Amino acid sequence: MAKSAEQGHPNQAFGWAATDTFGVLTPFKFSRRATGEKDVRFKVLFCGICHSDLHMIKNEWGKSRYPIVPGHEVVGIVTEVGSKVEKLKVGDKVGVGCFVGACHSCDDCANDLENYCPKKIYTYGDTYYDGTATQGGYSDVMVAEERYVIHFPDNLPLDGGAPLLWGLGHVAVKFAKAFGVKVTVISTSPGKKEEALERLGADSFVVSRDPDQMRAAMGTMDGIIDTVFAAHPLLPLIGLLKSHGKLILVAAPIDRPIELPVYALMSGKHINPQTPNLFYDQEWEYK
Repeated sequence: MAKSAEQGHPNQAFGWAATDTFGVLTPFKFSRRATGEKDVRFKVLFCGICHSDLHMIKNEWGKSRYPIVPGHEVVGIVTEVGSKVEKLKVGDKVGVGCFVGACHSCDDCANDLENYCPKKIYTYGDTYYDGTATQGGYSDVMVAEERYVIHFPDNLPLDGGAPLLWGLGHVAVKFAKAFGVKVTVISTSPGKKEEALERLGADSFVVSRDPDQMRAAMGTMDGIIDTVFAAHPLLPLIGLLKSHGKLILVAAPIDRPIELPVYALMSGKHINPQTPNLFYDQEWEYK
């Protein structure tokens, strides 16, 4: 069992925490650990709001432990580094995503895939190596092992960079375009078409509730990244894939289990649930 947030560490911190399933955030005093030899301490300047934060503060996934300080799109300025930190220094712009630890001994960790590690440690709502509760970025200060801290380039604004630490929805569109991919945005809402095409740079737009548009797009896509948190049918999306195409699920619906259309997968199409790998132990380049 994790030690209480108040007694676990020597350094005082301030944040906003939920204390029950109502999910109301209130001022909260807690503690952060001292900066270890491989740790980076930074002043938190911005933290993105993810839908998963809302699920966690209301315990909609059934695994929240209160009090809980959410936030896993955390960015700020380094104020202290440990004696064995190699790539970061005081004054650097940095960020922390949704993981702050792993076993570092399994095959996944050996291949820089800590997001699949069975012993991975989440940025908040989890138990750290020392038995204390992890708390997220809705706070004034953060401490994390250098391996899980991303170095932001000087020309990347931190307020705009914070959401990149998760990369769903509109951010996924921007990433895909930067990688040279032909991007189609699929939405239930026709009202999002202008934003998708003109602001995000998508190549095309499909309204999933329009049978004619869905029929025209059948078998045309190499892959689909599904970011919908609500339960929804997968069969129409699988129908849009080419043979051997992949449907990648990066959201976890809370209201009911998703039905698996096995027959549709017999054509060589694949469903791949994913936890994002946030390029730990690497520097980002911004152009």
